[in-house]
Amino acid sequence: MADEIRYEYKTVRTVRGTDGLVISKLQKDGWELVERSPGTLRSTLDFRRPRKPLPWLLIGAASAVLVVLAVVIGVASALGGGDERKNESDKPAVATSEKSSTVPDQTAPESTDAEVITPQNTPEFAALLKADSCDDANLDFATGREGRTIAFDGSIVNMTPHGDHETRYDLLLGPGNDGPNTKIGPAFRYEDVSVRDLKLAGEKIPDAVGAGDKFRFVAKVGEFDAVQCLFSLDPVSTEIR
Repeated sequence: MADEIRYEYKTVRTVRGTDGLVISKLQKDGWELVERSPGTLRSTLDFRRPRKPLPWLLIGAASAVLVVLAVVIGVASALGGGDERKNESDKPAVATSEKSSTVPDQTAPESTDAEVITPQNTPEFAALLKADSCDDANLDFATGREGRTIAFDGSIVNMTPHGDHETRYDLLLGPGNDGPNTKIGPAFRYEDVSVRDLKLAGEKIPDAVGAGDKFRFVAKVGEFDAVQCLFSLDPVSTEIR
């Protein structure tokens, strides 16, 4: 049918508690929620939106061009075919076993910058580091980034013992150098980690760390808790600055 609506589809997996934010964001872009499948920790959201039709005028023009090209190619082939067959009959048989020259593949290996997300190579991450901890920029960055590796200059905002453990801690991290006085940026959390888990690196490795200490954090992105506005991270390396 000429009037049949054609759709494009998108499936998004969200952490429980962020469904409303994701739905609202995608609806602003024209997506319609088709189905929601809640899980224990995550929900699966299916969306659709109408495809934008290609103007019929452009389709007609493109078809006309293709027809003209087909006619021209056909005429040229018909005119040149006789001469080609005549020339081929006059040519002596020649062995065609010449070795073709090959150009070595000089493709450079993929840069590690494409694997590690930094403020320099990812605009969404740069915006996140300057936004409020509950700003929409948090969800914009969290969507589809779980499991990716990030790197940023930051400091320890807060450090408390984890439960009754004396050597394991919960660390709240922030961008920049202000430690407990950090006012902007997301709330990053290392939960239930020891000092050894931080994988400290640098010229002078301390025996202990605390609020206000400045580091170059490299970590893997975990879940984003939209209720508490917290990003869970897993440490990869912690370089002293």
